[in-house]
Amino acid sequence: MGTGMRRFAVWGLVVLGLVGSGTPAWADGAPVGSDVAVAQTLGERELTVTVRRTDGAPAPLQVDIINHAGGPAGALRLSAVPAGARPTSTATVDIGVGPATAHLHVDRFGYWELEIDDGRHTARIPFSVPQRVTPAWERAVYGGFVAAGLFLVAGLVLATRGGKLVLIPATGLVVALSVSVTAALLSSTIPVVSTQDNARPPVNLAVAADNPTTGRPAELTLSLTDSATGRPVDDILVHHGALIHLAIVSPTGGLAHVHPVRAAPGDYRVQFTPTEPGRHTMAAELARVGGGTQQLRAEINVAGNPLPSSEPAPGTITVGPLRAGDPATLTVDFAGPDDLQPWLGMRGHLIVVGPSPTQDVWAHVHAMTTATAGTQPDETVAAYPAEISFTFTFPRPGRYRAWFQAERDYAILTIPTTLDVEAQP
Repeated sequence: MGTGMRRFAVWGLVVLGLVGSGTPAWADGAPVGSDVAVAQTLGERELTVTVRRTDGAPAPLQVDIINHAGGPAGALRLSAVPAGARPTSTATVDIGVGPATAHLHVDRFGYWELEIDDGRHTARIPFSVPQRVTPAWERAVYGGFVAAGLFLVAGLVLATRGGKLVLIPATGLVVALSVSVTAALLSSTIPVVSTQDNARPPVNLAVAADNPTTGRPAELTLSLTDSATGRPVDDILVHHGALIHLAIVSPTGGLAHVHPVRAAPGDYRVQFTPTEPGRHTMAAELARVGGGTQQLRAEINVAGNPLPSSEPAPGTITVGPLRAGDPATLTVDFAGPDDLQPWLGMRGHLIVVGPSPTQDVWAHVHAMTTATAGTQPDETVAAYPAEISFTFTFPRPGRYRAWFQAERDYAILTIPTTLDVEAQP
């Protein structure tokens, strides 16, 4: 090997080595798509449905379902339905209390619906099978490295012959590396192109129920419409593990925390069994694409006679002085071992309504847990402390109702209480 060839080879390999040994750019480096985990109150069942991400199409599709305690065992029929088409695959899964898995198939990119049918009720969960689009800066980075490698090989060949022609691939190598390095360094400053409308109007909610009566399952129909156009709203995001969180409060303070299923665009259904007559107030929490999180209020009247309600979960609640405008720490101990499970991606939930009698404040407070980006904590892991603390600032003095919730043995535990909040001195 001649002196010129050795020098060119050493120089080229050193430059490539220095560039290649740098920290990789992870922008857009995560796997395409992510899991979709969503709570669904399907008939008498409280389910957590997780649609596992797919890398490409055609591809298998795994769906994991957790049936919580209190929901009946039985068979569910699942179907994968591409937008505007017929189902491409179906599966039947038998569920008891706890997890079950079904396997389907997707054959194209784009928007899909997962249909879950228990024979009487149908939920339609939207999800997508995304196709990766490589950004221009990433093409420039990898293209530059490929070109640099080719120029290096060409330079090595020409260096064996001697002469000034070796300067041509040497120059190309420098230019290719410059383009690649510059694109990599500037990648973090290049904004992501978004077609999202960031000025969506709020959502209107209308709730209908067919003669709700104590002791009988009552099906609520929630109609969501755009406040500007009146059209059905079909751009609801999965927010804290559900499309809609619906808190229903009875006259004496009973709570039903349920998650309506999507039956059609703008049409959501949910079932609950009231145990006392009178005016039931409710708040629906949802997040709309480009519209942020919204809370919508409604109420229904229930007929019938009072019936025994479920007993609260065992445990103790500890609070310090409560004053309006001051952050307060509220701690609940669900008693027993440290074996709580994450529900809706959280260690615990606190729902606050008040002050009486106006009930101007409805709040849904969370005790967070660590989660991997793009995924929800595994609900099958029972290793979280029985004691949970929440921080909340009561905006006004008065008497509030509060419900602490967590999950153990796939059962949703609820501890209710009343809290008196003082005015500032």
